[in-house]
Amino acid sequence: MPVNGDYADPRLLAELAREAEAAGWDGFFLQDGLNTPDPLADPWICLGVVAAATDRIRIGVMVTPLARRRPWQVARQATTVDRLSGGRMTLGVGLGFAEVDFTPFGEQWDARARAGVLDEALEVVAGLWTGRPFSFAGRHFSLDDVTIAPAPIQEPRIPVWVAAGWPNRRPLARAARWDGVYLMTVHQRTGDLLRPADVAEVVAALDRPGLDVAFNVVRSADPARQVREFTEAGGTWWVELAPDEADGGLAAYRDRIKRGPPA
Repeated sequence: MPVNGDYADPRLLAELAREAEAAGWDGFFLQDGLNTPDPLADPWICLGVVAAATDRIRIGVMVTPLARRRPWQVARQATTVDRLSGGRMTLGVGLGFAEVDFTPFGEQWDARARAGVLDEALEVVAGLWTGRPFSFAGRHFSLDDVTIAPAPIQEPRIPVWVAAGWPNRRPLARAARWDGVYLMTVHQRTGDLLRPADVAEVVAALDRPGLDVAFNVVRSADPARQVREFTEAGGTWWVELAPDEADGGLAAYRDRIKRGPPA
């Protein structure tokens, strides 16, 4: 779900989340951004509203550029949402985009440096989620006997999905150390939409049974066949994105949500 433009309204997002839950969807995830020319809502505050409006559906951010956030703040926010939702939070993280998340705010951008920040930040978040005193000494972060309590409801922790673009191997290796991967929409070399064969290659590269593999799709004329093919390839989460205004915008997406997931 976007949180900008027509969607920059927490009450509307809560309504859409209730409709998605009633229609049988399994997840309701919010995008995380700071720099748009149109109205923009804060996804973390909206998550609290969505959590209170729903009972079953899994919720989260997809994805937050963790390298530009203070990990202890993210740890506390995610814990609060997890407890508010009764243990339904998923944390999606990624490096972010230089021209959107970093350089407009005067922050330096270097992909390798930000990757190091992301890796340390994930360790800090997971350590603080234990609810016990936690210390950390790294290149980018240093914590001395810090406690965030209470701990999240989910054990051993809130699931973490790491964004990755196929066939880039380093982000996949990072995802394999956590709980899942959220694949970028297109093949990073060809620019084509991901196919089931690509997802199968991702699963083989991850080499960790049980990891969630989430991927964006554009529905074909035969979505049931798509579901079958992506499932057989090892995909576990089928993610549909809001259409552009030219394709009907909010009204079309609301109708799509109410019709439920593909059979």
